[in-house]
Amino acid sequence: MTVTLITGANRGIGFATARQLLELGHTVYVGARDAERGEKAAADLGARFVPLDVTDDASVAGALAAIDVAEGRLDVLVNNAGILGAGAVDGPTALRVFDTNAVGIVRVTEAALPLLRRSANPTVVNVSSSMGSFGVVTDPERPEFAMQLALYASSKAAATMLTVQYAKAHPGIRFNAVEPGTAATDMTAAFGIGRPVAESARTVVRLATLGPDDARTGTLTDEFGELPW
Repeated sequence: MTVTLITGANRGIGFATARQLLELGHTVYVGARDAERGEKAAADLGARFVPLDVTDDASVAGALAAIDVAEGRLDVLVNNAGILGAGAVDGPTALRVFDTNAVGIVRVTEAALPLLRRSANPTVVNVSSSMGSFGVVTDPERPEFAMQLALYASSKAAATMLTVQYAKAHPGIRFNAVEPGTAATDMTAAFGIGRPVAESARTVVRLATLGPDDARTGTLTDEFGELPW
């Protein structure tokens, strides 16, 4: 049984990813900072819940410790938790966005590394964004060219670079970043855009279920292949 932890999994792409991985036979831990919503999501899915706030060191440590006691290892980590941070561009907002979208990856990954090393096929998927790709946002032919989300875009660029650096530092663990495609979630509601979350989740699931013979690591990928960044 593949043991999987997904952060920010009580709704949106994280929730849809959990559903699809459960259908593939994974034991899925739904990580969420809101206990009531997280427990409800896990119950609706038939998954397991762990309270997990990616901006809180103690919360992260407690979540991974609980999985360690219950499972003894972790096979797949999906760092999905993220915020948009639209609106004012100021110091406090920047700290909050980067703390969630980038530093959160560091907190959870560092806490998960001992458990991942016990897996026969350890895999980490960081949900990033094409908005963090210099090659994409400077291309007038891409819709991202016209979008101005300074804090979100730059924090996702950091998330992708963290993916590359972790892949280099830990060659025994597969690390990949994914642009899941714009989905209709609470995050995109203000823009009135997005496709069904299940479609975007499939892209995450594809990277979360790579076989042990697939050496792909340190990439930024969308549903069509690797992205320039």
